[in-house]
Amino acid sequence: MKKQIVMFLAAAMAALCASAEPTVSNETAKQRYPWNELVDITCTVTGISGTTNGLKFAMKAVMPETGNTRSASNFWVVKGGTNSTDLAVHSNGNYRLLWDAPADLGEMRRTNMVVRVTLHNPTAHDKVQLWAGGPYWATTNIGADEPWDYGYYFWWGDTVGYKYKWVYNAWVASDGSSSDFSFGPSNTPTYGKDIATLTSEGWITADGVLAPEHDAAHVHWGGSWRMPTKQELSDLNSNCGWTWTTMNGVNGYVVRGRGDYASASIFLPCAGFGGGTSLLSAGSYGNYWLSVPGSGYYSYAWYLFFYSSYHGTNYDDYDYSYYGMSVRPVQEFTD
Repeated sequence: MKKQIVMFLAAAMAALCASAEPTVSNETAKQRYPWNELVDITCTVTGISGTTNGLKFAMKAVMPETGNTRSASNFWVVKGGTNSTDLAVHSNGNYRLLWDAPADLGEMRRTNMVVRVTLHNPTAHDKVQLWAGGPYWATTNIGADEPWDYGYYFWWGDTVGYKYKWVYNAWVASDGSSSDFSFGPSNTPTYGKDIATLTSEGWITADGVLAPEHDAAHVHWGGSWRMPTKQELSDLNSNCGWTWTTMNGVNGYVVRGRGDYASASIFLPCAGFGGGTSLLSAGSYGNYWLSVPGSGYYSYAWYLFFYSSYHGTNYDDYDYSYYGMSVRPVQEFTD
């Protein structure tokens, strides 16, 4: 098939000097012709050793119109002529990546986009403490590489997570197990169940929070990571300053500690929510699940809700547990 070189990858400066650190270099990209097809990317990896195993490829695109950075999630490593969703880098050498750019960015008709391929450790997660005695808060959502990335969307109690594939207007499971998912009652086992049923079926613990095996933060990140409680969200509201802003072109709140913690902050993007087969209100509203079911009739659960002039916790008849929402993990603080 005829190809045109329409994008160039910025090579890392570290590749120009001797270094024991893992490095990506010799990056080249070609977009297939006609437009809106896959982007072929080739690169060379050096510096991989036994102590750096576990690294994975990451990809970001710099939008020429705004200079904003967009993370790519719909790309694969080509191995033996087939696409592999395993992005792990096990050895040095030449690699070929295939990027479904329209799935991440929508229609592709750009000739001067810069794409950067890097290596990252998916088990390392940045965190900050925002007040004395409070937990650590992760600086990214589950499924996100940057603070402004939306990440995955979960129904309450879900641990798979779904991402929105723009070009097909569809939800795709983060583990590749399914596509064309719909956020609705029939796909949400926790919907419509009271506290006794949720407890007897093992969804929640005796303390009234999601069990570890049903906690998206714990399942995805392991260790002591978990979803926040209602009290922790209340403390986040009362102990921190909230500033509505735009980061890398994404609306959201910078939540900053006070006093001795004024140098620590997190950014919560307005990721919207999943309803049916659609992603709704992205850029306008933020919706983040807590680990606590709602009161009374348990068709819904507690969540953090915000927009430009409001931030707080909510549960009501319009925010059922079958909606797809973001998850921002927390971790216990120990002296």
